[in-house]
Amino acid sequence: MKDDEIIPFLLSQRRPTLFTLDRGFYKPGLCHAQYCLVYLDVRQDEAATFVRRLLRHSEFDTAAKRMGSVIRASHTGLSVWQLHAERQMNFRWTEASP
Repeated sequence: MKDDEIIPFLLSQRRPTLFTLDRGFYKPGLCHAQYCLVYLDVRQDEAATFVRRLLRHSEFDTAAKRMGSVIRASHTGLSVWQLHAERQMNFRWTEASP
């Protein structure tokens, strides 16, 4: 699937969360109420671990909490753009997301 086909595809799904290693998806202009984008700023062999960490994080552990967000997950924590937000928010990893 090409990059320009991904957003229309997400809009055709019910509350999807897309995890990607593609930095190009970490843009505040991509926030949309019907989906969540997560840019994994980690090595490819660490991706599965960081997917689990994000899904266990208390701020993002349900689809409802993630919708409207574009998230950057890295070793240092989470950087988040949310729909209608004027600035990026930052979260630390929690004990529940080792």
